[in-house]
Amino acid sequence: MASSIEQSIKALGVLNTFQDVNQLIENIKNKPANNVKSDRLPVELATTSEGTAKRLDFLYKEMGTGLGALSAGSKLMDAKILEGNIENYIGMSMVPTGVIGPVKVIGSAAYGDYFVPLATTEGALVASYHRGAKACYMAGGATSICLVEGVQRSPVFKFENLAELGAFLVWTLPQIDKYKVITEQTSRFAKLSDMKIAIEGNHLILTFEYHTGDASGQNMVTLCTDAICNYILEESPVKPLLWFIEGNSSGDKKATTLSFVSQRGKKVTSEILLPANIVQDVLKTTSEAMAEYWRSSTIGVIQSGAIGAQGHYANGLAAMFIATGQDAACVAESATGITRMEHNKDDSLYASVTLPNLMLGTVGGGTALPTQRECLELMDCFGPGNARKLAEICGAVILAGELSIAAALSAGHFSSAHKKFGRKKEK
Repeated sequence: MASSIEQSIKALGVLNTFQDVNQLIENIKNKPANNVKSDRLPVELATTSEGTAKRLDFLYKEMGTGLGALSAGSKLMDAKILEGNIENYIGMSMVPTGVIGPVKVIGSAAYGDYFVPLATTEGALVASYHRGAKACYMAGGATSICLVEGVQRSPVFKFENLAELGAFLVWTLPQIDKYKVITEQTSRFAKLSDMKIAIEGNHLILTFEYHTGDASGQNMVTLCTDAICNYILEESPVKPLLWFIEGNSSGDKKATTLSFVSQRGKKVTSEILLPANIVQDVLKTTSEAMAEYWRSSTIGVIQSGAIGAQGHYANGLAAMFIATGQDAACVAESATGITRMEHNKDDSLYASVTLPNLMLGTVGGGTALPTQRECLELMDCFGPGNARKLAEICGAVILAGELSIAAALSAGHFSSAHKKFGRKKEK
């Protein structure tokens, strides 16, 4: 694994690439006062045609963009548009999409107010995330930083014995510069940044780590790694008995402990300091109660054997991923991380989330499909140059969701909220 010093240099380099660190510090210091008016988005408890029209009109006036495909619903889809996204196509599985915000973000790539689409069938979810976003907005916004990036593919090679494996390594390790050339010849966007090794008996795992630009990059790194491995098989004086393009150790679409010694996709950390009056007025609880709930729930999650310690990252991630055309299965790895909450002497609450495995992109995959593109455009995140921005917005949204659920549980409102928002009304 890369050393902590190397990781720190990467993180600092990322900050300096997108925004001067001193300017970022000034932006954080100069957050708006906590008397910001937050009732901008037309919100309703019931779901009505009138309310939907009102919100669409508001978003059009606010963002200067329409939501035509999104509101058209069942009128989609021209099958030709779906080439490369689906096989054996029979129709669309429509998921209702709501909006929360404004989510105020102070980051290295995202800076400003964002209305965030969430696609879900779980009642109470949008309301909960909207409440958390409102609390953060009134506190001046969440600081959210995308620190490092990397997508891995881990081919495995089997040899007759350790001696052959060692001879193979002696040849392959100095080839890293050649592998970088092969990567650039295979993909316009991928850059090979590192290669790590793991030995288990006569098995060798080579983990290739890439920077994949604004794509989530799973297909990209597969093709690049395949090209590298074909070169290895042709040129190496020591041939493996067999090999596989993925040895199931990269963490692809599964939660692993690799999250906390490396990163996969984009590593984002987000924080907020909520004054006591906002905790009381918006979240309807106290900072002390929320911090106490966090401590108790962290003990519980450790006892359960979960990877990471958080409340419900998967809720917000799945809703954002579906709305914006991400690979929804990547929620399995993206929803690992750590939430922290601390009660301060002035009764304010410090809260943070760290997501080391955000697998998302703003190009490729399903991002260019009509409704998904509109959802990305709503956040000014469609196309090249926007993946880091989307990741930082995502971090702020997840923080809002953690605050809201912890508040509800600490105050005993969790059940009543789901009874109110999450149940079908009798006809």
